[in-house]
Amino acid sequence: MRNVLPSGPGVCSICHTFIDPEYTVCYPCRNQPNHLNAVVPITYSENLGQMHTALRNYKDGHITVQNYALPRLTGILWRFAAAHEGCVARASGVAGFDVVATVPSSAPERDDQRANLRTMVEWSGPLKGRFLRVLRSTGEGEPGRSYDESRYVAPERLDGMDVLLIDDTWTAGGHAQSAAHALRAAGADHVGAIVIGRHVRPEWKVAEQTCAALLAALPKAFDWDTCAVHHGS
Repeated sequence: MRNVLPSGPGVCSICHTFIDPEYTVCYPCRNQPNHLNAVVPITYSENLGQMHTALRNYKDGHITVQNYALPRLTGILWRFAAAHEGCVARASGVAGFDVVATVPSSAPERDDQRANLRTMVEWSGPLKGRFLRVLRSTGEGEPGRSYDESRYVAPERLDGMDVLLIDDTWTAGGHAQSAAHALRAAGADHVGAIVIGRHVRPEWKVAEQTCAALLAALPKAFDWDTCAVHHGS
C-alpha cells in the first residue's frame, strides 16, 4: 500500500492519479462530468500488484481466495473510514454523511459480483448502520468503464441527503461518476467517495517518468494517520 498524494502539481485534483504538472486533472476526469464533491482513494493500486490482485480476487476469484481477500480488504476499509470519513465529509463540504451507498455492477445479471462489496460495507463498523442499497443498474448505457447517465438509477428519493459512495477500484471513474449522477438525480445534496484502490499502470509515462518510478518514490510505509484530503492535527 502507498499513501495517495493530495491534489497539486503532478496530481489530478479529482482522482489523485499522477499527471503532467501542466494540467490540473487527468485525461479521463477531464472528459467526463464530475458529480462527486470529493474522491478519496485509500491507496494506489499498481496493475498486477498485490492490491490490484486482492481487489480482483475478492469478487472474481475462487471462493477460497475470496474468503481470504474479503476480510482483509474489509479491515482496510473499516480502519480508513474510522479515521478519515470526517476528512472526506469536510472535503465534500458537509459535517457528515447521512447514507452510505455502493457502486453496483453495470449489468444487472452480474450484480451478485458486487455482493462482496456490499458485504464489505455491511461488515465495516463505521459504515454499516447507514448503508442503504439505493442504487440499481438499469442494464443500459455504453459497455465498459465509460461514464453514462443512464447506467444506474436510484429508485428511492434522497432529497437533501448527503451520501458517501464506496467503490473498490477507480480506473477511469466512469462507473463512480455515473453512480453519483444517479444519486444527485434522486435528490442527494452532496456526494463524496471513498475508493479502496486508485488503479495505476506502472508502464505509463507522466512527464518523462513512468508511474512505476513515481510509485517507487513514495514512502514505503503506509501512514494510517493521513489521507489525500486529511484534515487534522
